[in-house]
Amino acid sequence: MGELVSTLAELARSRELLGNLTMRDVRSRYKRTVLGNVWSLLNPLAAMLIYTVVFGVLLQVAPDRGDPSGLHVFALWLLCALLPWTFFAIGVSAGMNALVVNASLVLKVYLSRAALVVSAVFAVGVTFLVELAVLTVVLLLFGANPLPWLPVVLVVTLLLAAFAVGVGLLLAIANVYFRDTQHFVAILLQMWFYLTPILYPVSYVAAQEDRLAADGHDLPLLTLFKLNPLEHFVSAFRALLYDNRWPEGSDLLVCAITAVVALAAGLLVFGRYEGRLAEEL
Repeated sequence: MGELVSTLAELARSRELLGNLTMRDVRSRYKRTVLGNVWSLLNPLAAMLIYTVVFGVLLQVAPDRGDPSGLHVFALWLLCALLPWTFFAIGVSAGMNALVVNASLVLKVYLSRAALVVSAVFAVGVTFLVELAVLTVVLLLFGANPLPWLPVVLVVTLLLAAFAVGVGLLLAIANVYFRDTQHFVAILLQMWFYLTPILYPVSYVAAQEDRLAADGHDLPLLTLFKLNPLEHFVSAFRALLYDNRWPEGSDLLVCAITAVVALAAGLLVFGRYEGRLAEEL
């Protein structure tokens, strides 16, 4: 418990450093590219186009109409979940690699090592907020009204950021000691993406469970999917942005618990092993 408190205190003392590191990561992400930060918009749009053609057109995935927004646009329904997932996945990957990438800084300068991980996630969060602003404008153009729900969206975004930071802190330590971690995590994130109802509605999982039950196979598919914390984050973002309504209370509760537990675990483990980082790097 002492490690958790000391790591939190060190982060609090390093607020200015954290801000500077975050802006450094934001500026360096697309440095020396012609389009610059426009890539932060083009990448998710390209993914949305591909998934819309494959799943929305060829496979005819049909999500429910937004209630009460009335939206029925697969691409927007997809983006409301794809953008938060991308923030989480890229944020976790960036946080995991932050110590290894900044090894020379860790070895030469005394600074909060946790700030390196947190700033890497926050830099991705800045990009996510820009994408979220653009998505909000597009939703308004198509007749939805997510504006009253933006304060709640920001709260869920903070919870998602806390979850990503917690996981990033855990993986950053693991990646210093075992460099295979980054390769395992890349595979895990690919599997996690398809096991999260981003490209398909969760109602498809419930329907498949009913079909299995009719065939005499008692497999609680929906319950297993609900064990995935990203399912609850995705549902919350879709309810707020696409449906324009309050998310389910259970979704908000799971998001909050997941964020607190992951962040506490990450700070605790990071604080316990931080002292040996210079030796291992």
